[in-house]
Amino acid sequence: MGTTEAAHSPSDSEFLNGPSAGTAGPAGPMVPRLVLGTRLRQLREEQQISRETAGHVIRASQSKISRLECGRHGCKLRDVADLLTLYGVTDQAERATLLALAEEANTPGWWQAYSDVVPSWMQAYLGVEQAATLIRSFEVQRVPALLQTPDYARAALRLAHPDASADELDRRVTLLMTRRRILHREQASQLWAVIDEAALRRAVGGGSTMRAQLQHLIEVSQLPQVTVQIMPFRAGGHAASGGPVTILRLPGGQLPDVVCLEQLASALYPDKPAEIEYYWGVMNRLVVQAQSPEATPTILHRILQET
Repeated sequence: MGTTEAAHSPSDSEFLNGPSAGTAGPAGPMVPRLVLGTRLRQLREEQQISRETAGHVIRASQSKISRLECGRHGCKLRDVADLLTLYGVTDQAERATLLALAEEANTPGWWQAYSDVVPSWMQAYLGVEQAATLIRSFEVQRVPALLQTPDYARAALRLAHPDASADELDRRVTLLMTRRRILHREQASQLWAVIDEAALRRAVGGGSTMRAQLQHLIEVSQLPQVTVQIMPFRAGGHAASGGPVTILRLPGGQLPDVVCLEQLASALYPDKPAEIEYYWGVMNRLVVQAQSPEATPTILHRILQET
């Protein structure tokens, strides 16, 4: 982690400062959804009302109530109003506040314009990512998405989607580069990534692409909002040998952290407090086992020379 601005290649500058830069829109509806869902759950539990009963009132299943309370999707204003009545909320100021949140929760996020290349399981993740103040991640096979260069991203996406057309790959790369802007906005998200050495030794896209990616990592790791640590081969086994882990923290301090375990074609989101605490323990052990952030540039330079 450093205090100097990272340099960008021409292709990076195109994405960061081109005609569409700064027009990605706000963080999106995820925080309003989570705040609304958390409050609705609190109100329901205070009245000792079951999800089944709540669902019956708005002509919905208890699973829909669960998804609403977890912030997975928005809800009709009338349904929220009916739930507030069921839960005994008569204070007009609180009703107005929660209904305003419901309206915000139904506003599409900018990433929904890419719905043709964003699977449903990833929609919720993008919403949380774009609103997050802190992102902690561990990657085994790939450079973390938010630290990828356009060429590296294209090569990795081509491997994941071998039948995709050039236009589809372009859209996927543009989506990823737009996601990266959270690291460069005025109130930038903090990213703390631990990268397995295997991901840095695997020349995705060929030697030239990988060398450019390593150089980018050297530069971006100097940003004050980015911390990069490397898990070397010589460390042996480590706390997250099962695969990649991402933990996202939302603003305000009132919402639970979000854990994402990405798989090949889906993701798991463990949300029980004990599970979230477990993955925080894993992440904290990883940063102890990995090389220090101060050692990162030296290690990356060495791998760059050997690539």
